[in-house]
Amino acid sequence: QVQLVESGGGLVQAGGSLRLSCAASGRTFSSYVMGWFRQAPGKEREFVATHSRSGSSTNYADSVKGRFTISRDNAKNTVYLQMNTLKPEDTAVYFCAASEAVPWGWSNPQNYVYWGQGTQVTVSS
Repeated sequence: QVQLVESGGGLVQAGGSLRLSCAASGRTFSSYVMGWFRQAPGKEREFVATHSRSGSSTNYADSVKGRFTISRDNAKNTVYLQMNTLKPEDTAVYFCAASEAVPWGWSNPQNYVYWGQGTQVTVSS
């Protein structure tokens, strides 16, 4: 069992930055692939970024590539999402997710068993 708690969301102007954090419970954090997803009102949940269990393998949605950076600190059981040059279309609830395996590909939310409650990010124009 893994419990995930996101923080760091808020209201920011376009062009600004936010850093999301996701703190995980449990002693096996390093065994989980960690991901960030987001869901805007009236839209399906979409992939944002993922980070491998260890090392530096990351994957990003095309819409955030070059602007967002995912990182993790296994010693602190925490995964981060640094979001720069934010746009109004980045407005959504952002969710942290964890999975021991991703047999259907990094970006498929069906891989991820554990989810946080979400944190709202609002970007004003």
